[in-house]
Amino acid sequence: MKELKVSIGISEDHMTEVLHASLKNDVNPETFALKHVNSAGVVFPTQYIKIVPIAAHGQNFHISIWHVSLTGITDLNYVEKVRQNYDEFREASVLRYVLKHLRQRRLLTPYQSILSRANIRLEHPLITEFHESLVLQGDWSKSEKLLDSMTAAGLFDKHVMSMSQPQAVWTQLNGTDHDGDTPPARGGHGMCIDAENDMIYLLGGWNGEKSLDDFWVYSIKEDRWTVLSHSTTDEDNAPGPRSCHKMVFDTKTGAIYVLGRLADDDGLRLPDIAVSRAPPTPGGSRQSSAQQDASASAGAEIDGASSSTPKSLTSEFYRYHTRGELEGKWDCLSTDAASSGGPPLIFDHQMVVDSEAQMIYVFGGRVNDGDWNTTRFSGLYSYNIATSKWKTLQQPLADPLHGSQVIPSRFGHSMVFDPPSKTLYIFAGQRDDKFLSDMYSYNLNTGVATEIFSNFSLTGGPEACFTQRAVIDSELQEIYMFGGLTQIPTRMTRGSSQSNIQKQSMLSASLTTWMYRYGTRPGEWMRILQDPRKSPGETPQSRYAHQIVYNPKTKSVFLHGGNAGAEVAAAAEERVDRAVDGEDIDVVDVEEGAAKKRLDDFWKMDLKRPGPEHIIRHAKFQIRRQQFREMCEEDAPVKALSFLQTQVSSVVDHTNPKETEAFRSLLTHLLSPPTRPASSASIANSSQAKREDSRESSTRPRKRSRASSSDGSWEWASHRASSDRSSSPSPSRYADGGDTRHLRDMVDPLEAAIGGNKADGASLSGARYGQRTEVFENILKFISDDEKQPTQSLLDLVERDRC
Repeated sequence: MKELKVSIGISEDHMTEVLHASLKNDVNPETFALKHVNSAGVVFPTQYIKIVPIAAHGQNFHISIWHVSLTGITDLNYVEKVRQNYDEFREASVLRYVLKHLRQRRLLTPYQSILSRANIRLEHPLITEFHESLVLQGDWSKSEKLLDSMTAAGLFDKHVMSMSQPQAVWTQLNGTDHDGDTPPARGGHGMCIDAENDMIYLLGGWNGEKSLDDFWVYSIKEDRWTVLSHSTTDEDNAPGPRSCHKMVFDTKTGAIYVLGRLADDDGLRLPDIAVSRAPPTPGGSRQSSAQQDASASAGAEIDGASSSTPKSLTSEFYRYHTRGELEGKWDCLSTDAASSGGPPLIFDHQMVVDSEAQMIYVFGGRVNDGDWNTTRFSGLYSYNIATSKWKTLQQPLADPLHGSQVIPSRFGHSMVFDPPSKTLYIFAGQRDDKFLSDMYSYNLNTGVATEIFSNFSLTGGPEACFTQRAVIDSELQEIYMFGGLTQIPTRMTRGSSQSNIQKQSMLSASLTTWMYRYGTRPGEWMRILQDPRKSPGETPQSRYAHQIVYNPKTKSVFLHGGNAGAEVAAAAEERVDRAVDGEDIDVVDVEEGAAKKRLDDFWKMDLKRPGPEHIIRHAKFQIRRQQFREMCEEDAPVKALSFLQTQVSSVVDHTNPKETEAFRSLLTHLLSPPTRPASSASIANSSQAKREDSRESSTRPRKRSRASSSDGSWEWASHRASSDRSSSPSPSRYADGGDTRHLRDMVDPLEAAIGGNKADGASLSGARYGQRTEVFENILKFISDDEKQPTQSLLDLVERDRC
């Protein structure tokens, strides 16, 4: 079987499709996560599962399913609670559809009765007030003022966030310490943020010559750096010089956790063309200086002549206290985390913390075991802060017999944590010699990994990248990604013989910024725009191996340092090609130039998004357009024309052809003769007369007549009508339920209490009620779904049963 669909349900008659996927043509088991939560976030149970095979891998093969296994929760008590919650959700959803339908049809009395008895919330109170002022009262001034109240309540925020493409606003931060110093240039350092106290911590890194062990803190409020330690090596239980490590801040305890390292004496062995004069051996391939730099995101260049074996390659785990009695003190939690079930010594990994659950999660990274001829990666681990226990959640190698989705291990990747859904998002990075552009989610509650993108570059996302950085905003459900290294295909290069031709690629560093919205699956990638008016010196230059942190309170990203040596690396590759061709090229100066490309600049980025002003203007246009239409029927043409030219025109975007055309079309209401809709009483009498005629005609005896049949004989018309009815589908006996088109013309008793009648005592016509309701629902399109009535109509649900 190649392609299949899966449907589930609590009965065989009502099944919902939850999966449409394809299987690979191999012997390895594949696991798919079935949808079990609806769009409202409510978990639903299932009793029946239907697998529908669609296609086989070959035309000459029959579709066959050899083995299917299911995993899930079968506890009866738990499933029963889920079923009850889901049934309550269904009942409330149906009532919300009914309430919307009743209000649309002006049946306000039953609407209010159900709303009070059912004790459910249809919409935000401001929306209810807006409906009364706009539809029932026609109070245009109050309706426009309520738009400002709705904006202040944040009812338009989600629409603004979802429909707008943000623009990056960069500000360089030039704060120093009391001596005028700042953290020196570096890459591959560690950074974390205390968002509650607006403090950013920075530790270590690589400056192009050696690993660093200085420790700094930056006060966002004061724009001031403070050096906490010039050398943590001199402190008790503190980490030594390192780069490519990771650090996280626990907001609950105020502790900083540090794991991983790549130090000067760790014995990194990589081909170092940047300091080599001799050409490669025949048939041999070499790695460019840019690729060496990428192999350790800090860009650690270790002298290839050194052959000393590192003394200690253990995975040290540290904690630093920023609060309480131990403030300013370090703890060495473990000299070797691997011995207690944790990860081995790694670098270029990722680490996040769940402060609420007091758990730390570590994924990926390259294992630093001293053997640089073999590349090994680390898996997924958790650390319980309360119990100080490590646990392996996923082995670094996929086990085909395990039968579950495994996230391929990697290094130089990104990982962020979404607290509301307890989900890790892992994407990009490098595995072996390949840059990745895939994305996975890992549910910490269920332990299920799901592939979101196999290649997000094909769906409008960024290119495959390495050492990029990412942060998350769980409130907005957005992930922001910054820069990194990408591979750019270049020409074919040759070795000493013509047969040794290899395809080469050049590494390019950039600071392109991307945003990924994960509110809906599979989510949406969007490029963050840069301000075209900014000069190159007013925005950060391209780089990799930088560090960023995010302040969710102010929605600000802070970026520091990194390596901008991609341009120098490209020059190195050019000289290497010349060396391959037999030239004796000295490229030591290239390596020295790359070392000077470490950066010490510090930036803040805020996202500028279009505000609700566009929504307010468009909503006012809708309201004033309806006001103008009613003025054409009731007021003098001169007054209506003046209102059109001043009040309506002021809220029209005259650069928008669609709005301009709609504005000009309003003149037709002014030129056409006013139409006076029939009063409610006349409509009621007319409807009553039609019903009486219908009853009278259905009971009155009908004269029989004969009609000619096809063979020339005669038959009774009543028999023929009966025959015609038997040969056609019988309509439901409830299909002809009377004329419901004039429901809006009936004045509801509640309207008088609300103030729906005009000053002269005339009631609102049905046609005008429908027009105002249409304006009301058009404005509701800008409101988030959880604050308004259902978007769909009850009639849409009836249409589904049409077939």
